[in-house]
Amino acid sequence: MGTPIVIAIDGPSGSGKSSTSRGVASALGYDYLDTGAMYRAMTWALLQRGVDVEDADAVAVAADDVSIRVGTDPQAPTIQADGTDVAGPIRQDEVTTAVSPVSAVPHVRELLVRAQREVIATSSGAGRGIVVEGRDIGTVVAPDAPLKVYLVADTAARAARRAAELGGVDASLTEASLTRRDTIDSTRTASPLVQADDAVVVDSTHLTLDEVIEHIVGLARERS
Repeated sequence: MGTPIVIAIDGPSGSGKSSTSRGVASALGYDYLDTGAMYRAMTWALLQRGVDVEDADAVAVAADDVSIRVGTDPQAPTIQADGTDVAGPIRQDEVTTAVSPVSAVPHVRELLVRAQREVIATSSGAGRGIVVEGRDIGTVVAPDAPLKVYLVADTAARAARRAAELGGVDASLTEASLTRRDTIDSTRTASPLVQADDAVVVDSTHLTLDEVIEHIVGLARERS
């Protein structure tokens, strides 16, 4: 295909961003960056230090000492915090509950946005395309991305998917958790979850994963 590009995929929790982004990256032979995993890794590290995640000042101070490394292979993405593989631990309930307040701290976002832009620059500088997923990619991290996608699904569908991922937990509890995260993420002062003006909205509620991937790959080929 044509010139490799940066693809920004944003959307609320449970909309299918990770599976979709990895699938698109694999189909195109692109790198892949899960920015949400970076915020989770930061949250895990702060919890390990005993930092009160509701204390924004304490979070901001402690965040400076956290080292986060992320891999960009869509087939086997990796994430480390302070030299520890945290791919499993960052998906635990303790981290899920704490990640939104940590992510809302402006200094945390400043640190991680800088790191994310460095990853994007490395991929682009090596002549590789990259699919970047998160909540502020098209608006803050990579506002000049040639393709911006805002992936959505209705809350019930998102809750059902997330409950299945977590091993069949109560979907109603999962829906309440997603609603809480949506509220925090969309109302925070620093880089709130919003749709970029030039983003293509893709509603995955009634689509299979393969259909969503195919659609976005088609959009990428039109723009590269």
